[in-house]
Amino acid sequence: MPIFMDRHDVSESVSAELLAEIHQEDLKIEHEYGCRGFTYWFDSKRKNAFCLIEAPNKEAITRMHKHAHGDVPNTIIEVESNIVESFLGRITDPEKTRNTPLNIINDSAYRVLMFINITNSQDNLVNITLKTKEIDEAIINLLKAQNGNIVKKDNSSYLVSFKSVTNAISSAVKIELEIKPKLNEFFKTLKVGIASGEPVTNKSQIFEETISLINRMCDIIHGEIVVSYEVKTLYESEQHLPISKHKYIRVLNPAQEKFLIHLMDEVEISWQNPEFNLDTFSENLGYSKSQLYRKIKGLTNKSPNTFIRDYRLNRALKLMNNQHGNISEIAFETGFNSLAYFSKCFKAKYHTLPSKYNQAQKPSIY
Repeated sequence: MPIFMDRHDVSESVSAELLAEIHQEDLKIEHEYGCRGFTYWFDSKRKNAFCLIEAPNKEAITRMHKHAHGDVPNTIIEVESNIVESFLGRITDPEKTRNTPLNIINDSAYRVLMFINITNSQDNLVNITLKTKEIDEAIINLLKAQNGNIVKKDNSSYLVSFKSVTNAISSAVKIELEIKPKLNEFFKTLKVGIASGEPVTNKSQIFEETISLINRMCDIIHGEIVVSYEVKTLYESEQHLPISKHKYIRVLNPAQEKFLIHLMDEVEISWQNPEFNLDTFSENLGYSKSQLYRKIKGLTNKSPNTFIRDYRLNRALKLMNNQHGNISEIAFETGFNSLAYFSKCFKAKYHTLPSKYNQAQKPSIY
């Protein structure tokens, strides 16, 4: 049976004690709707609650809540229990913290998420397995020491969840100072993106908005460690120190975050169209070409045309890594209307022809 997480935005008058009573009302009648409640999270500061429930469908959850206490969810999404545990650290009720009949939970589901991305200078053409494994172990040990939960990782990236914004920032700085100097000439970049958010929004996946933002920060923004404005605010409130004391950190202001989201939403719709160029780009975003140039240059340190070309090449590289079609098919699928031009651009960026890159691909051995 599927597992769901729902979101309740509650009034200022709702306390942790009251929510524990409401949860008990759910448990009394959940069997009538084929449901089974695992646990919930409550944030008294942000006034929201998230319930983790096994149920036949979303409608059963809504009917159960309505019958039990009348407080129906604002949003419900389907989740995987192991992913929830990776992000939030548990999928059952925490131990009682008070000597009371109720297990009163005041445990926020708000998390600080980090995305770490590493690329090498020849994009996996060189066999660097031993060096990659060494870096991997160092990053994992560092994250665990800072109480970071690794949600997902592969040979070149890590998605990590933190309860503490201080631990997240500390991890990023340690990675910059302790891990990055160990990268030798095989490696080109190590970038970190950090943002914060809640597990259930109006999107269909858990933490989807926050994950999208940190991925875009790493992929697009020029800087070593890029953090959202909200993370900056949380850090400075927690530490009573300016985040600017860390010279490697770039903070996006709210206007830049909004533009990044607007920019990438448009790119992800249009990038495969070979007619997509600066003229259509600026028109669709509602900026003059000079305004768009300044905004994109400020965020990415690239011109709009270079930005579009590099985005297409990065997508082509991922398709090739996944063995998604031949080179000609990939070139046209990623918006290049000439195989010769695609090969020229690919070689200029990755220092090898796409045909040689394809031949050199080997499965990872660890």
